[in-house]
Amino acid sequence: MKPIKSLIVAAGLFTGSLFATGAAQAQMLDPSVPEEALEISKRLQCGVSEDEPAVYHWSGNIYGRTPGERDKLLFKGEGMNIRRCVEVTDPERGTGWRLISREVMLMLDPETGEVADTWENPYTGKTVNVMQIHNDPVNGRPNFPRGSDGAPFQMSTLRESGPYVFVPFEVPLFYPNPLAGEYQQFVGNMYHAVEIFDFAALKSDLYDSSTPTAYPMISWVRISPWAPWMEMGGRPGQMVFNAMGQKLPGGFEELPDVLKNEIRENYPIYEQAPPKDDTRRNETTWTKFKLLTDQARTAAAEGGKSGSEHSGH
Repeated sequence: MKPIKSLIVAAGLFTGSLFATGAAQAQMLDPSVPEEALEISKRLQCGVSEDEPAVYHWSGNIYGRTPGERDKLLFKGEGMNIRRCVEVTDPERGTGWRLISREVMLMLDPETGEVADTWENPYTGKTVNVMQIHNDPVNGRPNFPRGSDGAPFQMSTLRESGPYVFVPFEVPLFYPNPLAGEYQQFVGNMYHAVEIFDFAALKSDLYDSSTPTAYPMISWVRISPWAPWMEMGGRPGQMVFNAMGQKLPGGFEELPDVLKNEIRENYPIYEQAPPKDDTRRNETTWTKFKLLTDQARTAAAEGGKSGSEHSGH
């Protein structure tokens, strides 16, 4: 009787494992279904919940490129974005989510790895103060199961390859430069850049809805004009940012010390995501530079401390 009982137990265990496998498979999301594609995109971008934000980290190099010269490694870069996704509902488009975030990217001395507060510009020979990237907010538009035209939501760039999922997308930027005048359509000076985001994840992580979120990797490239604090004037050329990173399972505490320490000392609000109801206009390096420069000029005009028109912090 013992052998028969053992076989029955074994059969029960095997059947149970089949049911468990089936349950796990039933929880795998299908990117061809609009509602499930929306959930996949949320898992890619968001945290565990509205109250438990996600933190993306990236690290890489920042180059200067100008005609007739070799590219120059200007800085090492360490960046982070802290974000939450809040639920939004539209009576016709359904229930979706909206990204709310803020970000910091530090320019580091390429030799010492320390935060660069001042910088000797190799193109001009002038020493300038560095304005670290610190943009608040950097929010997204709402995502719904159906578009404003009724078209179903889809992740059009998603590509599966074996156990992996790749989601690349490009963001071409071309709009009036906030530091230029009102006649850019006639004389140029538009802000012209491109940002490229490439996400990669294991299918088993990204599609498995039994866990609250996924932890993909990311690569990021930005090709943009010279940063305004570099005081390059009209010199031809551009900056090239190249970095890789990931969404951090350990959140803010998992960031490199150089980022955590700098944020806590000089940018403390960036340890938390913006509030759920944040509806402010997005901030960029150029709008932040204009804000700080205008504040410094006003302070100087009112008899405040004179000196540089923008701060390294």
